[in-house]
Amino acid sequence: MNDSTYDIRIRPGRPEDAAGILGMLDAAVVWMNQRGNTEQWGTTPYSERPGGPARVERYTTENAPYIAELDGTPVGALVLDSGPSPQMPIAAAGEPERYVRLLVSDRRYAGLGIGAALLAHAVEEARRAGVGLLRVDCWAGGGGALVAFYERNGFTSTERFLSGDWPGQVLARRVG
Repeated sequence: MNDSTYDIRIRPGRPEDAAGILGMLDAAVVWMNQRGNTEQWGTTPYSERPGGPARVERYTTENAPYIAELDGTPVGALVLDSGPSPQMPIAAAGEPERYVRLLVSDRRYAGLGIGAALLAHAVEEARRAGVGLLRVDCWAGGGGALVAFYERNGFTSTERFLSGDWPGQVLARRVG
């Protein structure tokens, strides 16, 4: 799953992973804020946002969560669904798809290829399900670094959107 020298293993997520995912999300907010990015996810820890913990719990019970582990330690999470969040102004694909609802990695392990490994796993999951399209939406601000990350991982930018004043980008990847 991963070409690096690190042994990243990906397993199905479980409801008991919700607290660890929330911890990664909270740490990601701090990490972004320390770098001057207060627009992507704001400044409030995810665990303190209205509906934040409940959303993560739903991810682990109603969606298809996956946890990346390094030496048995959870270091990243991916959540797949059959389409975009109904709260986002994104059109349905018009064909069966898998949609990345969440991708987060523990910033203490940045640079080890965790996000790339989780996205490669998403491709395999879509392929296994016989689905030919994998999509994701992400923040398009901050110079487009997050969009570029997805493009480096085989995605192509499709439609831009605004959710309030939050600039977003939908990206797609064909799964063969």
